[in-house]
Amino acid sequence: MIRLKIRGELKDYPEGTTYEQIAEEYQKYYDQRIALVKLNGKIRELMHEVERYGELTFLTCADRAGHKAYVRTALMLMIKAFRDEFGVTDQPVVKVEFTLGAGYYCTMRPGFTVDEGILSRVEARMHELIKAKTPISKKSLPLDEALQIFLDQGMTDKLKLFRYRRSSSVNVYRLDDFCDYFYGYMLPDLSYLSAFALKQYEDGFLLILPNRQTPDELPEFDDRQNLFAQMVMGTEWGMMMGIETVGDLNDLIVRGETEQIILVQEALQERRIGELAEKIHDREGVKFVMIAGPSSSGKTTFANRLSIQLRTYGLVPHLISLDDYYNDRDKAPLDENGKPNFECLEALNVEGFNKDMVELLNGGEVELPRYNFLSGKSEMSGRRLKLNPEDVLVIEGIHGLNDKMSYALPAESKFKIYISALTTLSIDLHNRIPTTDARLLRRIVRDARTRGATAAHTIDMWDSVRAGEEKYIFPFQESADEMFNSAQIYELAILKQFAEPLLFAVPKGTIEYDEAKRLLKFLDYFVCMDQDALPKNSICREFVGGSCFRV
Repeated sequence: MIRLKIRGELKDYPEGTTYEQIAEEYQKYYDQRIALVKLNGKIRELMHEVERYGELTFLTCADRAGHKAYVRTALMLMIKAFRDEFGVTDQPVVKVEFTLGAGYYCTMRPGFTVDEGILSRVEARMHELIKAKTPISKKSLPLDEALQIFLDQGMTDKLKLFRYRRSSSVNVYRLDDFCDYFYGYMLPDLSYLSAFALKQYEDGFLLILPNRQTPDELPEFDDRQNLFAQMVMGTEWGMMMGIETVGDLNDLIVRGETEQIILVQEALQERRIGELAEKIHDREGVKFVMIAGPSSSGKTTFANRLSIQLRTYGLVPHLISLDDYYNDRDKAPLDENGKPNFECLEALNVEGFNKDMVELLNGGEVELPRYNFLSGKSEMSGRRLKLNPEDVLVIEGIHGLNDKMSYALPAESKFKIYISALTTLSIDLHNRIPTTDARLLRRIVRDARTRGATAAHTIDMWDSVRAGEEKYIFPFQESADEMFNSAQIYELAILKQFAEPLLFAVPKGTIEYDEAKRLLKFLDYFVCMDQDALPKNSICREFVGGSCFRV
């Protein structure tokens, strides 16, 4: 018998009992389906047997880890159903590209097309497998044995990926006759999937899944054409460089082609920044370039590089940070937990900002404020500004796209740019890299360098940061005149050498430890890349150091 502590009580279970059997016993205490368990704080999948004494807690599909397991399971089901429909054994049919709202955008591999009829048949096959409660099993196999399975199924992308893994074994998931590798946990069988839909979209299709807040319901699809265009552009840039997956990137690094990768990526981004500068110059009446984006998007470096490009068109840019318009710290509004909320619009002196900008627009002179983050007080900077005909203000801050921030300025005087690190590199064709993971690693490295913050501290505050982004940034992204993708296809291979020591330092037993361990496992896919070839104006320099800008 194995003794477990569950909900404050000690219970004995016979050897061979699965976590799923225990979860069924305690499901009545939870509104949402239990998806995973934690034994002594470590996540376990439900298909596994109880292995030792400990305290057991439950995660549902409404928890972050549980929802991710739901998503991976749905993706595996979809890939399996497509293979059943096409009868393809010599190559994967579907590539999982990126998220778009509540949908996961997928494309067919060359030589295959998709239409509503095909999607309808695939959906029907998915429902058949769900109705049969088809189980998912997991087995750790020797690397050579796992690679042979992937080779037999035409998954050459996985052969390339695991060429650089130090581990001698691979966790292989099996669904009926189909085997695959997934980065993360899975559900024990397909009956856990309560809702999904396939929708034809552009050149591919979307797998639409529930969100965490309503795990049994499908949200309305929020079409984001501007975001989609940037993601496609990033994908095309990667393919242009011959880099579609982490394995492709590793191959080029090992062959010593890192300098070429960096030069091409930087040139592509500089060309895009030049295009934005041209559009600003050509639009009559623009005096305010408003830049906003989520945390660790590289806003400061982008604003500086855009300013340089604007100068090539005869404009004189002046950088302004909305952070300098913070109200005094003791006047900050409180959040639902009674803590100061520095993310909301009310934390800023909106009226003062508009008064200054209108004064400048009308030809007056203004002394700009400066926020002292040590004292938490707004001070006058001594920096006086008066706009000449060729002058333009480049304004960067979290609320830059919200018209309530600049309510007094004429719409025609504003050019709004949304910036984010929209990662399009994939681990392999079935495992995408979440954009939030790339941004979190950027922030861990930067905050350690510039603020002395530990990785544990940055991880601890990340959920709060993400909540602020969902509320104050993402709703305004489609209102931007233009978007800029700051992700660099090589950056995770460079960030690795800086992030790993910080993540290893996260103490075991802390809440942040599991996330640190997950990120370390993720970084293990990458071969390290030397930073020496990075230009001093690279966006990556904002995080690893050595930038020519004040960042």
